[in-house]
Amino acid sequence: MLDHHPTSSAAPLQEPRRRVPCRPAEARRTVERVMTEGCRARALPCPPEAVADALLVTSELTTNAVLHGGGITGFDVDVDSGGVRVSVSDRSDELPVIRRPGDDRNTARPGGRGWPIVCRLARDVRVAELPRGGKCITAVVPLR
Repeated sequence: MLDHHPTSSAAPLQEPRRRVPCRPAEARRTVERVMTEGCRARALPCPPEAVADALLVTSELTTNAVLHGGGITGFDVDVDSGGVRVSVSDRSDELPVIRRPGDDRNTARPGGRGWPIVCRLARDVRVAELPRGGKCITAVVPLR
């Protein structure tokens, strides 16, 4: 289901600690800023398609943390030659799952598309349990 590919281990862009965004829109703004500044500082390509993909992955991960994970408890983003690495932590120990678009009676229901979008756009997706409960999902979106 998930493709796991090694990523570059270049040092992350050094930034002052920032507060955890509590809304997907704040997280998207942070990703856009870090991508713009990080690509410029490292002379990396930053095509509009990569920015759009990273923003969509960020939106899906943070929205799922809010809707299904008890809220966003941690957020980090960095960019290097391997891509844009977005990490979102939440309070839930439950792993993400791919839901069928309908129920047992074949009735359509909203939602269930976020996790497949993340898995499709990211080159590397990892889910880690956190020592004090909850999980951290990290997705690496290539700069292409």
